[in-house]
Amino acid sequence: MMKIQVVPTLISIFIISSCLHKKNDTSTNDHEIHAQGVLRGVDLEDVKKELAGVVFTYDTVPGIGHESGCTRRDPSDVIKVGDTWYVWYTKIYGRSPGYWGSIWYATSRDEGYTWQENGEALGIGAEGNFDSQATFTPNILYADGKYYLFYTGVKPTPGRTDGVFENNSTTDITAIGVAESASPDGPFRRLHGGEPTLRISHQQNDFDSYRIDDAVLLVRDGKYWLYYKGRSLAHGPDGPGKTKMGVAFSGSPEGPYIKFENNPILDKSHEVMIWKQGQDVACLASLSSTFEYAHDGLDFTTANLNMKIPGEERPKAPGAFRPELIEPETENAGLTWGISMVHNGDEAYLVRWKTVKGK
Repeated sequence: MMKIQVVPTLISIFIISSCLHKKNDTSTNDHEIHAQGVLRGVDLEDVKKELAGVVFTYDTVPGIGHESGCTRRDPSDVIKVGDTWYVWYTKIYGRSPGYWGSIWYATSRDEGYTWQENGEALGIGAEGNFDSQATFTPNILYADGKYYLFYTGVKPTPGRTDGVFENNSTTDITAIGVAESASPDGPFRRLHGGEPTLRISHQQNDFDSYRIDDAVLLVRDGKYWLYYKGRSLAHGPDGPGKTKMGVAFSGSPEGPYIKFENNPILDKSHEVMIWKQGQDVACLASLSSTFEYAHDGLDFTTANLNMKIPGEERPKAPGAFRPELIEPETENAGLTWGISMVHNGDEAYLVRWKTVKGK
């Protein structure tokens, strides 16, 4: 069993910043969302007390742990259906990046300490489709009696006749798709005729003009919120270090999702993990390695929680156990446990993390 501990320290720096954002036909400035969101929530000092001193501990997990010649990475949030916990993730043989993978899933009967891998949940799409090279970074939502599996897709490099994926910084764009099933065990059926539910921006300097990825779902104010990360075409090969977080909204779980006009909403967020903190929204920003917080789920800048976690020991590409993904009105339990990955060359693997209060 592997145990690692890290205690975040509190850095209280209050900075209010503003950015110039371009409007386009896929953006919205939803005043109803703003109005309802601002009126709810708890005092920022209470959030600081709740998260200050949080300790992450890690356990190796049979079933989805290390395996020779195989990578498992980028787990979804965890849900519980009946007496079974579910997680989805990217699986690849002989490589590490998800751009050559597909989506698999596993189940647990002991709150995530041991897992049974159950096979591929969603393979690659049909030839020519946006996801015909790989499906990866999944996430899950239950609504209207169905399970919605969100994922990132990519196709082979455009212009090549040999079907090779270059993973370049110019034309290998991504998009986010969604599939549905009546059961968490599938089979999952692609929606929108196999087309994406969310695409990149066509404005070169926008934060999400090259890649969008890492869907995370939230039901709030009667709408479905899809948080995601974006990389700009303008940043070229430096894009991964300049990733930012945005959000899009829909009145239906399957979309279409309309981007928030004031995106991006958080800088330095290459891996997207959000959760309900009280009635509000907290997140882990991976590039800054900080906890962040927004009363309205949108403005992570004004409060500027900025609680530091040593980057070398924070959970990597984590998903959290989130009961509200099954029952939106579930009493919030905060950040408790989940699944994250360990980078290990072409044999990355998954571990279980949990939080406890340090001294």
